[in-house]
Amino acid sequence: MASLQLTSKAHTGVTVTPPRRSSARAHTSRSPCRRLGRHASVCVGASASSSSSSVSASSSSTSSVDTSLNAFVASLKPSKTVALTDLARELQNDGKDIVSLTAGEPDFDTPPSVAHAGIQAIKSGVTHYAPNAGTAALRSAIVRKLQTENNLTYAPSEIVVSNGAKQSIWQAVLATCGAGDDVIIPAPYWTSYPEMARLAGANPVVVETTAADGYKLTPDTLRSVLTPSSRVLILCTPSNPTGAVYSEDELRALADVVLSHDRLLVLSDEIYEHVMYAPATHVSFGALSEEAYERTMTVNGFSKSFAMTGWRMGYIAAPQHFATACARIQSQTTSGASSIAQEAAVAALELGPRGGKVVEEMVAAFLKRRDYCVRRLSEMPSNRISLDYGIPPGAFYLLPTISGSFGCKHLPSGEIIKDADDFCRGLLSQSDPGGLAVVPGDAFGSADTLRISYAASDELLEQAMDRLARYVSDLGEC
Repeated sequence: MASLQLTSKAHTGVTVTPPRRSSARAHTSRSPCRRLGRHASVCVGASASSSSSSVSASSSSTSSVDTSLNAFVASLKPSKTVALTDLARELQNDGKDIVSLTAGEPDFDTPPSVAHAGIQAIKSGVTHYAPNAGTAALRSAIVRKLQTENNLTYAPSEIVVSNGAKQSIWQAVLATCGAGDDVIIPAPYWTSYPEMARLAGANPVVVETTAADGYKLTPDTLRSVLTPSSRVLILCTPSNPTGAVYSEDELRALADVVLSHDRLLVLSDEIYEHVMYAPATHVSFGALSEEAYERTMTVNGFSKSFAMTGWRMGYIAAPQHFATACARIQSQTTSGASSIAQEAAVAALELGPRGGKVVEEMVAAFLKRRDYCVRRLSEMPSNRISLDYGIPPGAFYLLPTISGSFGCKHLPSGEIIKDADDFCRGLLSQSDPGGLAVVPGDAFGSADTLRISYAASDELLEQAMDRLARYVSDLGEC
């Protein structure tokens, strides 16, 4: 039977430093837990058991296998969003009544014309290795899209197509950061950013933002954490997990601070750019000025806007020296992305500006769902759960605060809710009217919250809100 184990602490306003490089390996006999600054710690988990194997058919002797891991890998936390999504599916397969709002994945199918392009690619024999950085047709289509929609001008050689935007982000971090470099990550953040910095040997510097500021980084806060070691600032707009969107004025104010630093780059994660609700508009950081352009690596993809999560298509657009470095990493790891998926991606970019009518209809559905969930949350006791940073104008996430529930007893189970992990564990195991899977906010550096993905059908969202409302109503005095 699947079980829920949620033990990591939030990284809020601390510098997280990975182990230093050395020739020695991290052995499993060491403590699985270590401190990450004053307020954070991570437990790698129980060491893998040493396995034994027969030396030969005629020998009964065994030898222990060295199960040590690279120190950077040993320090990584698993993705809590992936773990909870998998757990919810496992419980459903076991016959449990579970509604899952964990995955950041549109529930729509890939647009028919896009799927057809992939099918035609298979039928036409476009099934061989693709060029390392992407096909000429797709890179040219991306260049046109960036020029017309984002006011960004790149050459095809400055585009690197990868197996999803996650790979694009990781390669950008690895290409530009190393030991002694700081990667500045505003919290709440997408769960993989700090781990990518660690894998590159860099220090993730998690910077706390506030609900009063809409969970957006301010210039003064950015300025306060800059040091000579600052190398990359990661900005995600629209944001996962908050749905926050930076305005042009807010980005320009941040750009002034960035440009005052000798070596600071910006990794602009724009994967949700089409999932926005009027009057909010998307502005690319690299389009602010020529100076900002020279320091910006723009990441985008097809998963969120075009409902193509399973196709694994993302890309980075960056000045030539950065793009070349990313392509070099890719050439020695995965090589080129799927030739079939690239044909589908070209078709996606032919749907029209901002995805045309197909994407417009999906975004309209997301807006309706957002408004429904916001309304349902507003009807729950605000001293237990509240959306205290405003109504987010982008992406398909809500990040309500639940700290008012901490210390309360869940009356049916008798359990005391100590933190977001306890809250989410109890919500998942609720039997009447059924379980609901959401992600504790500490996965995103926000320990007092939980993340709701409303990329689900209207029917499932109604069930989910009913279950959340029931759970909150069953909390006694604190």
